[in-house]
Amino acid sequence: MQRRNFLATLLPAAAASRLTAQPEQSWGGPVLDTHLHLRADADACFTHMRGCGVTNAVLLTPAADQQRAKAEMARRPGHFVRSVRIDPSLAESGQLLRDSLRDGAVSIGELKFHLALDSKEMRRVYDIAAEFQVPVMMHIQNFPHFAGELPYNTGYPEFDKVLRAYPRTTFIGHGDLFWAHISADVPTDRGYPAGPVKAGGLTDRWLSDFPNLYGDLSANSGNNALSRDPEFSRGFLSRHKTKLIFGSDCSCSDGNGAGVSQNNNPEASRLAGKCVARETLTLLQRLASSQVFRAVTWENGVKLFKVRT
Repeated sequence: MQRRNFLATLLPAAAASRLTAQPEQSWGGPVLDTHLHLRADADACFTHMRGCGVTNAVLLTPAADQQRAKAEMARRPGHFVRSVRIDPSLAESGQLLRDSLRDGAVSIGELKFHLALDSKEMRRVYDIAAEFQVPVMMHIQNFPHFAGELPYNTGYPEFDKVLRAYPRTTFIGHGDLFWAHISADVPTDRGYPAGPVKAGGLTDRWLSDFPNLYGDLSANSGNNALSRDPEFSRGFLSRHKTKLIFGSDCSCSDGNGAGVSQNNNPEASRLAGKCVARETLTLLQRLASSQVFRAVTWENGVKLFKVRT
C-alpha cells in the first residue's frame, strides 16, 4: 500500500478514536446527563453530548415518541436510556405509562403540567412509579418565564406530606421553585433568586429528611442555585452528595452554545449563547471535590436510573 493511501486509511480511524475518547477526557470520567430532551433530528442529542463532554444520557421522551427514542438508542448503543412522559390528566395516561415502562423506559418525566403535586392525577403517577420502581421527575415552577405562563406542579411548600405518604416512590425535583427553596428566603417577584442563601430552605431540609427525594441540577435553575452563593453550595454539594444528579436541559445545538438557548425565558438570559451542560459541569468541578463531582455527574444517576455500564 502506498504511504499516501495508508495515511488516508488511518485518518478516519484517528478521528473516530478522538471522538470516542474526548468526552471522558473532558471531565475525568464518564458523565450521565439525566435531563436531555429527545430532539427532532436524528443524532442531534448525540451531537450535543459529544460537544459538551457527556458520555451517556436519559432521553426525556413523550409517550407518543417512544419508538423514535428507541431508534435513537439503537443508532448509538450503550449511550442512552429513555423516560416516558404524558399529561397525567388524560384518561389514557396510566395505561400508556405502564406500557412504556414494561417496554423498557427507566423513569417517568419530566412531568411539567398545570397540576397540584397532591392532585389525584399526580398521585396515580406516584403509585405507578412505586409499582415499577422507577423515579418520577417533576418541574416545579410558580413564577412565569413569559406573560401568561401558568404554574407547574403547585403546592411545593406542602410537598413533605406527599413524600411521607409515598415512601416507596422516588421523586426527583427540578425547576425554578424547587431550587429557589434551597434558601429559607424565597422571593415572589422572580424565578431565579440571587445572592446569599439563608439557611433552613425546604429543599435543603427535605433532601436530608427524606430518602426518596433527589435533586436534578439541570437548566438555569440548577445552575443559578449553585452559582448564587458558592460558599453555601460547597457545603450543600457535600451534604447531599448521594442525592444530587447532573442534567443539562440545554437547548444549544452543539454542546458549545450555538443555536437557540434559553428560548422564551428572558430571566435566564445570563446563559444565552452558552451550553448549560458545560457551564454547570465547570461549576461543579470548581465547587465539589473530585469524589463528589463523580457521584453527582455519574454514580448517583447510574444507580437511580438503573443504567447498565
